[in-house]
Amino acid sequence: MDPDPTSRCPSPRALLPSVPALAAFLVAGLLALGSVAGPPRTLAQPSGAGGQFGELADGPYDRLVIRGAMVIPGHGGPPTGPYDIVIEGDSIAQMHAFDADDPPPASERPSGDRVIEADGDYVMPGMIDLHHHIRQEPLPLEYIYYLKLAHGVTTMVPSPDRGLHPAMREADRAAAGEILAPEMYPIWGWGDSTDFTRAELEDPENAPEVARAMAENGMHVVYLNDLGWKPELFDAVADAVEATGGVTGVHLPPSTTSMVNAVEAARMGVTMILHHYGYAESALERGVQDFPADYQFSDELERFRQAGEVWSEAPEDRLLGMVADSLAAYGVAMLPTRVVYEANRDILRARSLPWHEKYTHRALIELYLPSKTNHGAYFYDWTSEDEQAWYEAFDLWGDLIHEFNERGGTVAYGTDDAYIWATPGFSTVRELQLVRESGLHNLEVLKSATYSSAEVLRRPDLGLVRPGYEADLVLVDGNPAYNLRFLYSFGALTTDDAGEMYRTEGIVHTITDGVVVNNDRLMEEVARMVRESKQGAPPTVVDSPFVVRP
Repeated sequence: MDPDPTSRCPSPRALLPSVPALAAFLVAGLLALGSVAGPPRTLAQPSGAGGQFGELADGPYDRLVIRGAMVIPGHGGPPTGPYDIVIEGDSIAQMHAFDADDPPPASERPSGDRVIEADGDYVMPGMIDLHHHIRQEPLPLEYIYYLKLAHGVTTMVPSPDRGLHPAMREADRAAAGEILAPEMYPIWGWGDSTDFTRAELEDPENAPEVARAMAENGMHVVYLNDLGWKPELFDAVADAVEATGGVTGVHLPPSTTSMVNAVEAARMGVTMILHHYGYAESALERGVQDFPADYQFSDELERFRQAGEVWSEAPEDRLLGMVADSLAAYGVAMLPTRVVYEANRDILRARSLPWHEKYTHRALIELYLPSKTNHGAYFYDWTSEDEQAWYEAFDLWGDLIHEFNERGGTVAYGTDDAYIWATPGFSTVRELQLVRESGLHNLEVLKSATYSSAEVLRRPDLGLVRPGYEADLVLVDGNPAYNLRFLYSFGALTTDDAGEMYRTEGIVHTITDGVVVNNDRLMEEVARMVRESKQGAPPTVVDSPFVVRP
């Protein structure tokens, strides 16, 4: 959902000095919606409670132990265990498997500065959101960070909505453990933080020199959105950034897909293609979609209307055949971000999601409301015909994702929140559900958000639960491979062994770099921020018909 997602990114944390980065430990048991709570759990208390993050988080520890956890490894394999997991500092040091029916005596099991009794809860790798937005003030940055952490995101690639240099400072502060936030790799645009002229930046022969200069200044993720008008430049930049160890992504704007569509972008070596753009266009029998005669790219309503309609023009056999084959063969990663477009097929559902009242900040609601000036707020004349077109587009798009995955293509993970009624955190889980809707197995879905995204980000120390990997972990009350909704901060209804209904606790802990964050406190902080943002706020244009007045 990038109006102009050109931005910048810090170098991999693996290359930074070994500082404890920050983290997220979430105890969910939160909430809501008036459901039955599960049995209370007893957790060991942190040895250093009351540190710089107060009641929100503590750690890292010299030795942190998670006892008795089932493990979803992250590479697509099924759960296994139980394990006792030993974390030393910011890394997984040991994993000890045992027979649940005949566990070793307590004296023989590992201990440490802090012990978390998992009691059969599930550990999986922390999730990696490869594309999202932090939006503008007055939305607090902590609001975004806490919601991401509370829903299991330990690494993210934000668009620098408030400026590249501020985004880089936030990334540095997160890496140094100064703020409670996921690790961040802000997005750079081509030529950011260099002194090259426009003419020099547009000369393909200069691409290696420019990429090296950007890398020296901390670049890791570069978007090529503005380069689609010149294929030879797009090609040269993709190669040059990769040579520095960096990552490239592209949101293929409809204004230039006649020059570079998805198949061409993949052929030229872009690392990942975001959203849904460029795929249907690759299957067209002519080089351009059948735009109406009065189409203007700058008209967002018409732009998003036609972005749904183009899928009806694409021959299905070419889309699910040649296009899927080519994308997989060229090795590009798909980054669907389906959750941010779901409102297009049912805007009333998107506006009425149950978490908006308590957890969607008023500043975000103001940005979501129908508007001719705010990006992504084009619902001021959105019709039932538009919804039908997008309903059909969603199905065909999902079929393409499925066919691409079947051919061995890499499906990675991103949300593109906070846009179009996609509230951070909650969108994290909904995106998993929408990728599942495309036909992937739940274990493949979880792989897309962990191991696959770590590979795309060129972070081989992330994305798996194994000794030697970074201690970015999520401890879940329940098996997310059984029910992805167990990952919501408010959990999901299920039944116990006796058949009694109760609500799970959601993510009990998210651990990043060995730092353990208290999820219930994070969500309380989010609720407080939202409550304050809505004090005295009048009804909006979309909810005023439903306000009960005395």
